[in-house]
Amino acid sequence: MLKTDIVIIGAGPVGLFAIFELGLLNLKCHVIDSLEQIGGQCSELYPEKPIFDIPSQVKINGNELVENLINQSKPFDPVFHLGQQANQIKKLEDGYWEVQTSANKIIKTKCIVIAAGAGSFVPRKPPLENLKEYEEKSIFYSIKDKSIFNNKKVLIAGGGDSALDWAINLSSSCDVTLLHRRKEFRASPDSVKKFFELESIGKTKFALGQLLSIQGKNGKIESITYKNEMEEITNNYQYLIPLFGLIMKLGPIVDWGLELDSNLIRVNTENFETSIPSIFAIGDINTYPGKLKLILSGFHEAALMSQKAFKYCNPEKKLIFRYTTSSKDLHKKLGLK
Repeated sequence: MLKTDIVIIGAGPVGLFAIFELGLLNLKCHVIDSLEQIGGQCSELYPEKPIFDIPSQVKINGNELVENLINQSKPFDPVFHLGQQANQIKKLEDGYWEVQTSANKIIKTKCIVIAAGAGSFVPRKPPLENLKEYEEKSIFYSIKDKSIFNNKKVLIAGGGDSALDWAINLSSSCDVTLLHRRKEFRASPDSVKKFFELESIGKTKFALGQLLSIQGKNGKIESITYKNEMEEITNNYQYLIPLFGLIMKLGPIVDWGLELDSNLIRVNTENFETSIPSIFAIGDINTYPGKLKLILSGFHEAALMSQKAFKYCNPEKKLIFRYTTSSKDLHKKLGLK
């Protein structure tokens, strides 16, 4: 079992800034996020989109903002648990919380900070009847170990950057076919060009159509049927990788007993604590009178949350407020000379 002062759920900008604010108070953080990379919506939905309302930044894109926040948090050595959800929480007799992730990691913590934006990112799934039987056996929505596809027949379904990029990436190690409902893509022109160059020399295949059904047994795919305007086609495949993008859902948090309002978590405005003591919610996932869904609002919420979290983690200590501009102790924490 892992142990820390704070578990932060969500590695987006607000969660990252919370690491910094908590770190200034000597509080250690573990961070859980359902995505495979740090950055939340900024990295997943608008990495190159300019943002104009971050204080002191005339213009900054999502990737740059995330990189800056990661660098700002580094002095405090956060531990990230990516590609997994916070599934269950349990209050222990000693006052700690036990957080269990979808990867079966268990973390013991004094406080939980929910900074999950609009919720967890989950894959859009194709409407196939027997989908669950094959998931994580021969159907995968993300690729963590591409070696399992070596020398296999793989069907990738989708028309975005992820689908094209993985078709290109896997073309050197397996028999890969890309399935899309039309020969127009949401991917970058360079990826589209590269994919069809590989197709022209037999390194990739393209199929026009939409998924219809899966055939197989014991979780192993034997064939897949897809259809287009002309016909239904069945071919032998061993793996299916549907890459239709991501949607956001509140996920397991909805079952934790928190007071909710239209799938948002109610908090107070003094320290952004939820209806359950020592659980906080900051950023777009919370609601209160006058709430503005802005990154800068989440930064403010993270700062006030940290003050109350300190008291839960150190009930016997007095919190002395210090400014980063003048405190030599804080300069030392930040690695400044």
